Amino acid sequence: MSDTVYNEEYNDGFEEFFEEVKKNPQYNYDKIEKAYNLARDAHKNQRRRSGEPYIMHPVAVAKILFKLGMDNECIIGALLHDVVEDTQYDLDYIKKSFGDEVALLVDGVTKLGQIPLSTREEVQAENIRKMFIAMNEDIRVIIIKLCDRLHNMRTLQHMPEYKQREKSLETLEIYAPIAHRLGIRPIKEELEDLAIYYLDPIAYKEIEKNLSMKKEQGEKFLSEITKQISDKIEPVMNNVQITSRVKSVHGIFRKVYIKGKNFEQIFDIYAVRIIVDSMIDCYNALGIVHDMFQPLPGRFKDYISMPKPNMYQSLHTTVLSKSGVPFEIQIRTWDMHKTAEFGIAAHWKYKLGKGGKDKMDNNLEWIHRILEAGNETDNAEELVANIKGDLSIEEVYVFTPRGDVKSLPKGATVIDFAYAIHSAVGNKMVGAKVNGKIVNLDYQVKTGEIVEILTSNQQGKGPSRDWLNIVKTGESRSKIRAWFKKEKREENIVQGKAEVEREFKRNFIRLDSEQYESFINKIAERQHFNDIDDFYAAVGYGGIQITRLMPGIKDEYNRNWKPKDITSSRSVMNIEESSSKSTNGIVVEGIDNCLIKMARCCSPIPGEPIIGFINRGTGLTIHRRDCINVPIDISLSPEPDRWVNAHWDSSVQVAARSTIDVYAIDRDGVVLDITTKMANAHVKIHSINARPINDGNCLTTMTISVNSKEHLESVAKLLRKVDGVYHIERSGNQ
Repeated sequence: MSDTVYNEEYNDGFEEFFEEVKKNPQYNYDKIEKAYNLARDAHKNQRRRSGEPYIMHPVAVAKILFKLGMDNECIIGALLHDVVEDTQYDLDYIKKSFGDEVALLVDGVTKLGQIPLSTREEVQAENIRKMFIAMNEDIRVIIIKLCDRLHNMRTLQHMPEYKQREKSLETLEIYAPIAHRLGIRPIKEELEDLAIYYLDPIAYKEIEKNLSMKKEQGEKFLSEITKQISDKIEPVMNNVQITSRVKSVHGIFRKVYIKGKNFEQIFDIYAVRIIVDSMIDCYNALGIVHDMFQPLPGRFKDYISMPKPNMYQSLHTTVLSKSGVPFEIQIRTWDMHKTAEFGIAAHWKYKLGKGGKDKMDNNLEWIHRILEAGNETDNAEELVANIKGDLSIEEVYVFTPRGDVKSLPKGATVIDFAYAIHSAVGNKMVGAKVNGKIVNLDYQVKTGEIVEILTSNQQGKGPSRDWLNIVKTGESRSKIRAWFKKEKREENIVQGKAEVEREFKRNFIRLDSEQYESFINKIAERQHFNDIDDFYAAVGYGGIQITRLMPGIKDEYNRNWKPKDITSSRSVMNIEESSSKSTNGIVVEGIDNCLIKMARCCSPIPGEPIIGFINRGTGLTIHRRDCINVPIDISLSPEPDRWVNAHWDSSVQVAARSTIDVYAIDRDGVVLDITTKMANAHVKIHSINARPINDGNCLTTMTISVNSKEHLESVAKLLRKVDGVYHIERSGNQ
């Protein structure tokens, strides 16, 4: 470590970590040290929201991966995972310095750059899509990402409240289920518990209180039970380990607050784990504990003979103690225990498609399925919804008549089961039998049921469009759409054209026949279609939702296609007209001479998509189109007629107010430096408030005048040059 110099002001944890690494001969110490030195140099001027040096984050992520037993490239990838995204070093430099494998891992974890995406949902969806593509190349990408998210969740207290909720929800819906699918139990459970802590702190504290009240009694109970089982099993088996645990907060939360059970109705708050040498010992141990305690009917699960898709194997049984307290017993071998704790991280084969198809490849097939489903939709929200549905932690296991097992998310229908077998089976499906009885197509399958799909080879027979509203999985939805895309092109064109015309009429788009064709052609080109019919067909089979495109279409129509002599539905109005009579303008459709004000919840600025809401008796409020108070689908809102289309008048120079939060290290003169920077840039400050926050940091909130979104971005760029400033964001719901 001669070339490594540590900052005496802080301990980033690397020195102690590196000493542990050097005890393991599998690691390349020189490369790990080289990666750390590069990361430390790259992040030297960066700090986290907590005010800590940024290098502490990649080191913490590398530590988590080390505990999982991950390999050399993984540790290096963790140390470098934010370098490409946040510093001057690019991917080519990483590739030349550390090789293709590390570069692939770093690129897979790196978020997409500055791409022209209009909504937060699209950004989230494209980042998730990129992550899954990288996972398909190398599963270690998501293992690094999970450890990255875990450390971010552990330090989430330093983020604003709305960010805490946003990150926690994403963690609960995306990252914890992925950890579950990969079988990495400790990370899954900690992610879930941390997410619940921020999403529902009252429930979290209530569960903690209940557990702490039972702690002493629970510890005594588990100690007695563990001794009773040890006394019976250890004399007849070698190398046995018996441990106990209390159920995670999230596990209790699901049963109490989602399934509506009482705390006393949860039978597996207490659990005992028995680890033995062989599979035969597992079943022998099961016989012993069933002889000792009364088993509860319907609570035995054999995941040894029927493993979960994440490779988890164990025997589960719930029994009653002699005092009448229910508890769960898990029985597994040492190898099964390693897989149960570390999942895919316990195995040394990461890349799909190499070395032939084996058990590992089959257990990662779900990544392929999610990618295929994602390729069939251009709708960002739908992509994210499909991924959330397909990653559902609650699963059911259903049998084919031949005895093959299919795993599906809870709530899946017989149609989902048909498409899980094969696309052709789903497309030819006409009915289904469950345990020998005919059921409806919307029947939701349950674990242990035998499902037989009835098919027809009749010419022209295929799925119904109604199935899109019935199926649960994104895989089924994408296969149904693929069939309509291929087999029903003419029908799709007719239906798509009707949908487009209906939306145009609803949004007051009026064009003669010649203009109409040119206008549609322009839209089709923008969506990367070769001709108008391809565009109509995509709308018809559901590949594109025309309602999602309407804000952009309306803007194009108003700027370039709307007849100039139609003035009754157009009015240029001033911002804050009642007080300032300024020349700043907004164009609102269908309304003349109305008082306009900016919504405080999102404070729109020129260049951002906007929409108006008619307030009874008080005029019109302008919101950003992506404001949380604006429905995603206006037609589904309680009062759709009160929402009106609006856009910025490009012919008028607009000065709008925007409030920003500037986070900095609390030092003498930092606020003076911020205001001086604003004065030198001729940025008008309407109000300013500075206050100290946690851990030696300060928050300066300013309301300033800007004339465009780009202007605001340039102001933020200037402020980042102030010594000590480490984060800038728009206030509130902006």
